[in-house]
Amino acid sequence: MKPIYSRYDKKKIAALPRVVFEGKIHVVYTKNEAQKAVDFLLGQKVVGIDTETRPTFKKGRTNLVALLQVSTENLCFLFRLTREEVIPYVVQLLESQDVLKVGLSLSDDFLSLRRRFDFEGGAFFDLQKHFCEIGIKDMALQKLYANVFGMRITKGQQMSNWEAEILTDSQKLYAATDAWACLRLYHELQRLKSECDFELIHNEYEENILEER
Repeated sequence: MKPIYSRYDKKKIAALPRVVFEGKIHVVYTKNEAQKAVDFLLGQKVVGIDTETRPTFKKGRTNLVALLQVSTENLCFLFRLTREEVIPYVVQLLESQDVLKVGLSLSDDFLSLRRRFDFEGGAFFDLQKHFCEIGIKDMALQKLYANVFGMRITKGQQMSNWEAEILTDSQKLYAATDAWACLRLYHELQRLKSECDFELIHNEYEENILEER
């Protein structure tokens, strides 16, 4: 049985092998690109999603979400939300009841997205809620992935400029990996629950709550 920890020791993460998305990444800038991407994604049963926002270092100021990444097992689309022409297609995808969109702490993503545009509820699956149900308490993506798969997701690009005109290769890979990781976690959670193939090990690590985010 796979050992799963109620809390994962952050100190162990640095020694784990790194994991990155190895599929194709498409950056979506235009109306035509958005239409083709969403047409493809609407044919999927389940996808992983995540968002990125340019950080701000001024107290009381926040920026609008700049990127929505949506991933299948082998293909990830990065929707540039700073381009108004892609937003109607993003709304179509988010509102779909046929495609299950899997993410982590989706309430935060919804709040960020709705500050830029409005959309109705579609089909979503919040990993945070469902991993809590099996006893896991650490919900940061890096810790959760390390706990479930024993591999390390790097967070080096998290505070980079997501509104840049051209995203760097490192930014693209970082964004795609986060969305794809959510999809992988979803499939593994379904397997663990259906096969009862895990042992929950209770432990506690006292850490600053800011490190959990």
